[in-house]
Amino acid sequence: MERDLAELLEAVRGGRIAVQDAVERLKILPFEDLGFAKIDHHRALRKGFPEVVFGDGKPVERIVQIMARMEARGDNILVTRLEAEKAADVVAACPGAIYHREGRVLTLTASEVPRVGRGTVLVVAAGTSDLPVAEEAVVTAEFMGNPVERLYDVGVAGIHRLLENTQQIRAATVLIVVAGMEGALPSVVGGLVDRPVIAVPTSVGYGASFGGLAALLGMLNSCAAGVTVVNIDNGFGAAAAASLINRQ
Repeated sequence: MERDLAELLEAVRGGRIAVQDAVERLKILPFEDLGFAKIDHHRALRKGFPEVVFGDGKPVERIVQIMARMEARGDNILVTRLEAEKAADVVAACPGAIYHREGRVLTLTASEVPRVGRGTVLVVAAGTSDLPVAEEAVVTAEFMGNPVERLYDVGVAGIHRLLENTQQIRAATVLIVVAGMEGALPSVVGGLVDRPVIAVPTSVGYGASFGGLAALLGMLNSCAAGVTVVNIDNGFGAAAAASLINRQ
């Protein structure tokens, strides 16, 4: 976005484009109205990353239209919460799109992703049932320009599995810790490191987990300092926050 704006201004200064033509182009720089959606083209300028498409509930044809307009502007595209059946149709309509099945995330790289993260984001998952949320965080953090590592299936039911990886845990700059059930893992990790820990409760668990509410409340009540919490199953939100931290 910054590059496009600079090129437009240079073209006006060099006389290669008329002022009125530039005004017309500037009208759609902030956002583009497709009738059913308004694409926020200025988000990359404000936030350092283009608008992200939430795929759940959107028809394939609308996702494809949004992606086509973003790709035409040179935006890298991230679509979250996209089930496999719809993803197959989107990939067929958008050459170059890649579907990351486990994380239910689709990406399309229109331009090189700059490496902006100064350190490593480590995504820690309690159990294998938490991997869809963990992988959403991994793909998002990588797509936002961060080096990312995984540490999976290290829940508190077998705490030795976590402690065996203490060196990797302490080497990370930011940690995203994903857990369901009672949500205890972020507290344990938070007690081992002097780095930001972003806790992600998942909806994994039996009836009394209340679809992730038990894990959410457990994480909000963590006694470990430095643990912050995002919404249930929100791997994307955790990765976005980790990316902002990792740029500082």
